[in-house]
Amino acid sequence: MKFLLDTHTFLWMIADDDKLSAVARKCILDKKSNLYLSSASVWEIFIKTSIGKLTLPDHPQTFISKQLSENLIDELPVTFKHAFQLHQLPYHHKDPFDRMLISQAQAEKLSILTADSLFASYDVKTIW
Repeated sequence: MKFLLDTHTFLWMIADDDKLSAVARKCILDKKSNLYLSSASVWEIFIKTSIGKLTLPDHPQTFISKQLSENLIDELPVTFKHAFQLHQLPYHHKDPFDRMLISQAQAEKLSILTADSLFASYDVKTIW
């Protein structure tokens, strides 16, 4: 199965945080799973580190690149197709990064691994 990691899911996975649900952990560890991290999440991580809301053990570029490689996570760039899909979303969720993840998941037919209950307001499969 194909899964888009919400930003917090990616960070919790890397940290082996207890906040990561057993179901999400099982999906991540399943060798049949294809995991994706959006460039929108990378942008969000860079913003949060630059304003002091997030601390990483290394420069974000180095940290993220290493984690993608070590955990076999594929990049999911933001495309025009995703932006066009975003335009169709109702405003249940106000966070622009999360809205882009929802759009990408819809456009690419991906399930999202997220603890954010607002994602369920959209026509997208969420797993937690």
